[in-house]
Amino acid sequence: MAGQSGTVTWTVTCTPAAAAAAPTVTAVSPGSGPAGGGTSVILTGTDFTGATAVNFGATAATAFTVNSATSITATAPAGTGTVDVRVTTSGGTSATTAADQYSYVAAPTVTSVSPTAGPTSGGTTVTITGTGFSGTTAVTFGATPATGFTVNSATQITATVPAGTGTVNVRVTTLGGTSAVAAANQFSYVAAPTVTSISPTAGPGSGGTTVTITGTGFSGTTAVTFGATPATGFTVNSATQIT
Repeated sequence: MAGQSGTVTWTVTCTPAAAAAAPTVTAVSPGSGPAGGGTSVILTGTDFTGATAVNFGATAATAFTVNSATSITATAPAGTGTVDVRVTTSGGTSATTAADQYSYVAAPTVTSVSPTAGPTSGGTTVTITGTGFSGTTAVTFGATPATGFTVNSATQITATVPAGTGTVNVRVTTLGGTSAVAAANQFSYVAAPTVTSISPTAGPGSGGTTVTITGTGFSGTTAVTFGATPATGFTVNSATQIT
């Protein structure tokens, strides 16, 4: 049998791989945080596998972890205003939508406290004026929480002073952080006055006797009474003496 020879041609057909789909962001939780950044944010969406970047507006996330094709945990960078959170993969960058927005909340400020002083036993109702009070979660006098507080508006809070001593800073905490320490937010606790001696100790029933009262804490005295009856008049000579 004669040998046969020839050329065999093979045709190979390649089907291109489907292009990766661009990711989508369908939810951001929480949807807001302090302007200083640092909030841990969970992004929900699709096609997150192989994510190479997560941006809050134009700023890259401080860090991020791809939990799954539908979930990413990212640390918000510092920022201001409301921004879109976008995810980038080999398939592209997620489109901007209302669902991917994240809002930066400025820390509150306290510009005045009225009144600025009250008894060490607490109980004084104080009006706090400032900015960014919406969503207030705490009001403190020094390290002690207010006995209670009401957010009247974004610029005003009414708080009940807890017991304390000395001069303390009144600070407000919101999602945006805690108000800074400043001279404008100070509240002073004033100890109750004490009376240690009266001279003379007796006088006519018709009144009119000039009496020297000795003690402590007389500065700012608003009343002197004999029993239930106010003194005809009085003069605060010093923090330790009244006539």
